[in-house]
Amino acid sequence: MDIIYTPKKEIDSRIGQIQSHLKKKESTGAIISHHTNLFYFSGTSQNGLLFIPCEGKPVLMIKKSFERALRESAIEHIVELNSFKNARQIIFDSGYKDFSKIGFELDVIPYNTYLFYQKIFTDFTITDVSLIIKIIRSIKSDYEIDLIRKSCKNNDNGFKKVPLMVQEGMTEVELAGLFEAQLRKGGLGGGTKIRTFNQDFLFGNIVSGSNCSIPTYFNGPVGGQGLTPANNPHGASWKKIERNEAIYIDYACVNNGYTSDTARIFSIGSLPDDLIKAHDVALEIQNALASIIKIGISCKSVYEKACTMAHKYGLLENFMGLGKNRVSFIGHGVGLELDEIPVFAPRIETLMQSGMTFALEPKFVFPNGAVGIENTFVLTYKGMEKLNTVEENIVQI
Repeated sequence: MDIIYTPKKEIDSRIGQIQSHLKKKESTGAIISHHTNLFYFSGTSQNGLLFIPCEGKPVLMIKKSFERALRESAIEHIVELNSFKNARQIIFDSGYKDFSKIGFELDVIPYNTYLFYQKIFTDFTITDVSLIIKIIRSIKSDYEIDLIRKSCKNNDNGFKKVPLMVQEGMTEVELAGLFEAQLRKGGLGGGTKIRTFNQDFLFGNIVSGSNCSIPTYFNGPVGGQGLTPANNPHGASWKKIERNEAIYIDYACVNNGYTSDTARIFSIGSLPDDLIKAHDVALEIQNALASIIKIGISCKSVYEKACTMAHKYGLLENFMGLGKNRVSFIGHGVGLELDEIPVFAPRIETLMQSGMTFALEPKFVFPNGAVGIENTFVLTYKGMEKLNTVEENIVQI
């Protein structure tokens, strides 16, 4: 597979959008430092800073690796940054001297880093541009949608091969290793990026039977024991997979930086009737939501529709988690990160727009297992499009 570099027209469009927002906020520039945003606006994740003036050409300052940044980024003005303390002088030397208000990503910058930049830009007013960036990134271009589509295809290919991987008596983590290896062969580029503080996540979640109902810190409907309390204490464990129990697989596949999110249910033998019924309800909820999501609908109304349907079938206490461990959302935006706009949750007034990409994940959790579905979608002026194509019914092995 060839390495994909972000085209210049994509970078120029993104720079133009944030510059338009900066003018409206009367900010004279922004400094981008967070890896994900840096990649989005420059095409490289190398260590450095990107200065975007409200007017004019951006300046990409790279500490390491300068050589890779030159190869990867379509930004025209790229300079070496020996020390982050020199950023202000480089900006001045690039011709930008007449400005007093500068934006930073204050949602992710650590406090000590904020204090560091305060000292460098001591006579500047520092503002927060994080929401502006999230809004811009929530609307995907055709180029981005195509990358997400390819990520979905890789995820789908992994799920199609699960019946060849599963064996009675194998551990959850053995199955996870086989599944992840398949995704790596298809271009899985690394761990999943999450913006929310302390919501660490690697690739995904493979749990079976009663392990599905083990709660965890992660803000998702299904937890899992994991291998250790130390890091990523959720997902696949040393538990052996048994007959007639749900095998729950939920993975975020990241190809070329862009995320797809998919979940499917498998079993060796048949599942109890209550789990089969709940899975059918999950599919019904997904299809109902897909039919009502249109440009202009609010995120909270989508969530309310899902809860109403779960209540109708007497499954609300099992919906999106079990009892007090339920989570209060039904879907989330996907892109360079797993938790982008839109979020389908109560009190979220965000209105859906063309170009938004997101996962819908109606799931039900019981003491003896979890069932449900998750697919990645895109909303366009033509309507909703499901980007995953793999079998949605429970796959009996």
